[in-house]
Amino acid sequence: MSGIELWLLAIGLAMDCFAVSIASGIILKRVEWRPMLIMAFSFGLFQAAMPLIGWMGAGMFSYLIQEFDHWIAFAILAFLGFRMIKESFKNEEQKHDYNPRNLKVVLALAVATSIDALAIGISFAFLGMDTYGEIASSVLIIGAVSFLFSMVGLMLGARCHHGIARRLRVELLGGIILILIGTKIVIEHLFLEG
Repeated sequence: MSGIELWLLAIGLAMDCFAVSIASGIILKRVEWRPMLIMAFSFGLFQAAMPLIGWMGAGMFSYLIQEFDHWIAFAILAFLGFRMIKESFKNEEQKHDYNPRNLKVVLALAVATSIDALAIGISFAFLGMDTYGEIASSVLIIGAVSFLFSMVGLMLGARCHHGIARRLRVELLGGIILILIGTKIVIEHLFLEG
């Protein structure tokens, strides 16, 4: 995976955090540093930890499926991308109310928004990332981008009116990015390797 692909992947994963953070900022109605930093840190931490966990788990059996691992990576990325696109079309009324000041709520949101990152970690193993050195930079970039996007989303939500979440369509963009990366993986494996 190239550096640009990694950054695009990190941005795609951070879109869920960004969308949830905008909603949280809207609920907070003003800048509150403590809950905002806790939420952004939690999102960044879980987004960084989940790919590592997925990579470690998948690394144990990736040698068994090397011949079709590119299809697995594509399927994971496409599934996550389409799910994000579907979520982007949900009405605001379908989203649940929550308190972004409550640590249990923040941790639940951090886990929920990072499930995609767990699947990405599995795809890293299938893409041939074999050492902790290879995965470390990816994990750090994903965590840092998620933290940054979360803080920006919280600030936007706190400072702007409610309509911003619908206009940005960040989940739609994130889903498209994930599908494009998955498609590129398959094309490279089928046509450019050898």
